Amino acid sequence: MQKEIEITIAPEHVADEQIIRQYLSKALKVDISSIYHHQILKRSIDARARKVIYHLQVRAYINEKPSIDENKFSYKKVNSDKTVIIVGAGPAGLFAALQCIENGMKPIIVERGKDVKQRRRDLAAINKQGVVNTESNYCYGEGGAGTYSDGKLYTRSNKRGDINKVLQIFVQHGADEDILIDARPHIGTNKLPHIITAIRETIQDAGGEVLFDSKLTDLIISEGKIKGIVINQEQELLADSVILATGHSARDIYELLHQKNILIEAKPFALGVRIEHPQNIIDSAQYHCDIRSEFLPPAYYSMVEQVHTRGVFSFCMCPGGIIAPCATAENEIVVNGWSPSKRNNPFANSGTVVQVTLDDVHGYDPLRMLNFQLSIEQLAFEAGGGNLVAPAQRMIDFVENRLSLDLPKNSYLPGTKSVMLDNILPDFVSTSLKAALPLFGKKMRGYYTNEAILVGVESRTSSPVRIPRDKESYQHPQLKGLYPCAEGAGYAGGIVSAAIDGINCANAILNN
Repeated sequence: MQKEIEITIAPEHVADEQIIRQYLSKALKVDISSIYHHQILKRSIDARARKVIYHLQVRAYINEKPSIDENKFSYKKVNSDKTVIIVGAGPAGLFAALQCIENGMKPIIVERGKDVKQRRRDLAAINKQGVVNTESNYCYGEGGAGTYSDGKLYTRSNKRGDINKVLQIFVQHGADEDILIDARPHIGTNKLPHIITAIRETIQDAGGEVLFDSKLTDLIISEGKIKGIVINQEQELLADSVILATGHSARDIYELLHQKNILIEAKPFALGVRIEHPQNIIDSAQYHCDIRSEFLPPAYYSMVEQVHTRGVFSFCMCPGGIIAPCATAENEIVVNGWSPSKRNNPFANSGTVVQVTLDDVHGYDPLRMLNFQLSIEQLAFEAGGGNLVAPAQRMIDFVENRLSLDLPKNSYLPGTKSVMLDNILPDFVSTSLKAALPLFGKKMRGYYTNEAILVGVESRTSSPVRIPRDKESYQHPQLKGLYPCAEGAGYAGGIVSAAIDGINCANAILNN
């Protein structure tokens, strides 16, 4: 007999199987010896009260042994009868490729950047020398931006597809099984490269191809249908279906589509800064303690406030994390955050951004939001003075319009420079942040402090361009066979939702 039940347990006991069985025995009113096995289905922290607890959803096997279910996906060798070109090797592209193989189609992934191993050298140059390789950086390369945004897998995309399938595939390729049960699953930037490599090898072993240093430079179109692509301005690849999964930073792709009179649309996005606190401030506030228990993970937070009808919210929160330079071109500053699997760095950072609407940027040009985004990033670069040094300000100094005389120690490796962020951020962004930050401080003790640093700019929250597609067929309304996909097309945000969209695009090709 199987029974599912929720129990609450102290953090120090959450990994103790014997104590969990004692709880189950008492809650189910059965003898502990009759519980042959138990399986934790979901695990979440509840820190609302003074005493922090875990909620566990558990399946108990009473006088019954569990059946063995490995939940592994099999990828049989595919032939080349039907080929699908996938542009981009991020989460959307990789999972689209896996689904193509499941569906008996051969995927050919073309990726402008390098493989994970080669990509690491370019990231080192970004952090240590402030040098950006425009084809291999935190956004471009095997695994896409997801590889180096630490593998946060939390999503609300329950209705879009099978979240559990995505998580199971990650586990099958080396991720910790904890991601299957944690309320806010997380892999860690240190582990992701090996997992991404394993996924690529699965694709190749099944007959798929992955081409690195292969930049899409043109589309081959005939009579309103896509017939293939051109890479690196010379090599033609032919296929009746192309999944465009290029991510939110491939500006040249939007420009290419616009030049070829293929419909694209301006899209709202969000703009702001990355805010970093000492992790112990966040731990103390969230766990109601002076020192975090060794049995609790570094604490996270989520903030949202409405300021004069404009939303201000935290985004991509990284406990025990690092602020990273994520520019994709020269003379621009873009920041993001990531955490290792143990989240054991001394700082906590989060993007804190303000909604930017279409009404904020006048005109009808479908690239106007993209150009606005770029102009802010270039202002940030000028303010920092070069070498990816980022403009920054202490939190209270920013709100009270003071130049910070010095800046706190922080995790941004290329360095920070004290500036007035008002000179970089649009007035409506700056004003909204100044109104929201003290309110965030009222919601979380210790948040509003000059020990926190604001680092600019957080501008790549989502794509500023949407590539339209039909709701049923997933194809571009103008161009049969072109499947705009995931973040770069404006239809997903985050690793899991992008992966689901990639799967959906591959299934749409099969069904069309």
